[in-house]
Amino acid sequence: MNADQVSAISDALIEHGAFSVDVSDANAGTAQETSIFQEPGPDFEVAFAINRVIALFAASLDVRREIESAFVAAGFADIPEYKISEVPEQDWVKLTQAQFSPIRVSNRLWIVPSWHAAPDPGAINIILDPGLAFGTGSHPTTRLCLDWLEQNIAPGSSVIDYGCGSGVLAITAAKLGAGYVRGVDIDPQAVILSRFNASRNGVVGEFSGADDTNLAPADIVLANILANPLKVLAPLLAKLTHPGGQLVLSGILASQVQEVFAPYRPWFIMDPPVLDQGWIRLCGTRMK
Repeated sequence: MNADQVSAISDALIEHGAFSVDVSDANAGTAQETSIFQEPGPDFEVAFAINRVIALFAASLDVRREIESAFVAAGFADIPEYKISEVPEQDWVKLTQAQFSPIRVSNRLWIVPSWHAAPDPGAINIILDPGLAFGTGSHPTTRLCLDWLEQNIAPGSSVIDYGCGSGVLAITAAKLGAGYVRGVDIDPQAVILSRFNASRNGVVGEFSGADDTNLAPADIVLANILANPLKVLAPLLAKLTHPGGQLVLSGILASQVQEVFAPYRPWFIMDPPVLDQGWIRLCGTRMK
């Protein structure tokens, strides 16, 4: 269905008994597929051009009646074509876990879900499960930051992970020899999860909300967020980076490099961007 119909039918399906509604690109896997990241800002797409809507209902309901009532409530003049299929009972926990395997970041660094044995017990193994916050090590933006840490962190460095999500970057920094790590996130659930993950990995670190005004500058500041927040945060991240310290930015699409570069130039000598699957890592050294 069209983009302007998605919101109305999604709400109507929930009101008519759906447990959940999933909206995806009907053109996924074709040349017409559209990537939507919904980055914060005034101008972003809110739906795909052509959408596939999937709703989950209890088997005890008259599903056909509820679906058709939802279409009427959403203002459809005619009932679109749809199909109903039964979802068999499964062990959804095991099914979900099967989707996540250990991730090899480098020869000495792995991200390992708690239900897997470490493929290389002698490596640095970060125990991390998928959760409510971003950062399992599988996304290119996270891998770009992990790769930088693995190659560049100096023993005893102080590190701030701004927008810490699951805490994976702060935890990895500590495992690689950082002397002090601090994670910051606007989402309280991310702060809670980061603390849990740090404890699970035997890491001592501090994690707090973005409203914390007691942040001291660090030798290394990482921010794996998105382009628009990174542009807004430039003065703050500059303030949090020691003179001569390193800044690592990720969550940036290749087309956004120059617009993110610009706000940081007054404070940083920026390195050439590094690309991974359409995503960019920007690094810079704080001028003294």
